[in-house]
Amino acid sequence: MKDVLSTHRAFYDAVETGDLDLMTSLWVDDVDTSCIHPGAEQLKGTDAVLRSWTVLMANVGYIQFFLTDIAVTTMPPGSDNPDTAVVTCTENILSGEGMASVESFAGGKALCTSILVRDRSGSGGWRFWSRHASPVLDIEVTEEP
Repeated sequence: MKDVLSTHRAFYDAVETGDLDLMTSLWVDDVDTSCIHPGAEQLKGTDAVLRSWTVLMANVGYIQFFLTDIAVTTMPPGSDNPDTAVVTCTENILSGEGMASVESFAGGKALCTSILVRDRSGSGGWRFWSRHASPVLDIEVTEEP
């Protein structure tokens, strides 16, 4: 599903470059679209979703995503022309946000599930319908002697 993965990657390109026009082009325009940012409540509707990305991109000086564990499942299963794709991945995030020095970076990790649907009314390309990212906590467990 090369087209699905291209749309999925374009989403991260939009965030990394602060490209609101690209971000807008990637989402279905509907009251039922949804997005859940790590640690936040669900946003419903394309307007609310895009507002949240606008604020995030305007307030992050530097961010880069290294995606791992990418998996795509299409529906209906076995179809040559699926309508829906579910993409899961691990986001390994490098950011300079909130750091005292320009030479300092912070890292983080999130698990993400994105649901993309085929745009049957226009280009036939893929658009985001829903996205949910959850932080991965890096907890070290130490055994007591």
